[in-house]
Amino acid sequence: MLTLLPRHLPASLALAALLAGCGTADQLANVGKPPALNAIQDPTTTPGYRPVQMPMPEPQQAHYNPNSLWQSGSRAFFKDQRASQVGDILTVVVTIDDEAEFENTTQRSRTEANGAGVGGALGTAIDTVFLPAGMAASNLGDVNSNSNFQGSGSVDREETLTTTIAAVVTQVLPNGNLVIEGRQEVRVNFEVRELIVAGIVRPEDITANNRIASEMIAEARIGYGGRGQITTVQQPRVGNQVLDILLPF
Repeated sequence: MLTLLPRHLPASLALAALLAGCGTADQLANVGKPPALNAIQDPTTTPGYRPVQMPMPEPQQAHYNPNSLWQSGSRAFFKDQRASQVGDILTVVVTIDDEAEFENTTQRSRTEANGAGVGGALGTAIDTVFLPAGMAASNLGDVNSNSNFQGSGSVDREETLTTTIAAVVTQVLPNGNLVIEGRQEVRVNFEVRELIVAGIVRPEDITANNRIASEMIAEARIGYGGRGQITTVQQPRVGNQVLDILLPF
């Protein structure tokens, strides 16, 4: 049996082969070498960075008393060592302990039967003039249908992550909230583990030792992954990924 492939499949396979070739060349060039760490850079200069914009109240002018050592809005008489300005550093305590378990069962069944016919004098006339011998107008049509559907699904997921990371204040919003972002790379043998944390925090939620819990971060973006030999082996080949996308069966 001859199966026709989509016209764009050869081009897609050629592109996948080209990408695979580039990746293979890079891997061959780094044989025997540990994965390289990325250089430290300003998060605001990375591609795709956009300043955070959130609904803000009307700005209020600060009032200063020249005859007092106390500044209006200060949280302590002495200088607060907690992060409050762009460039300040604070410690984020990442604690993720999620567990979800779902189980769904769906069952559907339907049976339908329909019949059509013509009786009486009209039925007799149709039998005599139009229908061949052995057929009757009283039973012109008979339609039966039967459908059954049964499906089940379950999700059992458990995730636990506990670590700390230093983040940098990249922006101070008009209401005083801080936009933070932190990146951490740890290389163990030939595997690099990456941890990324970003979001918005309130200065009031930062503890006296300049730490904040991950559940206190609004619009939190937390990513934990890796790259290296182990991660490469765990990923399907590029050709398999392309075929999984293109093949309909």
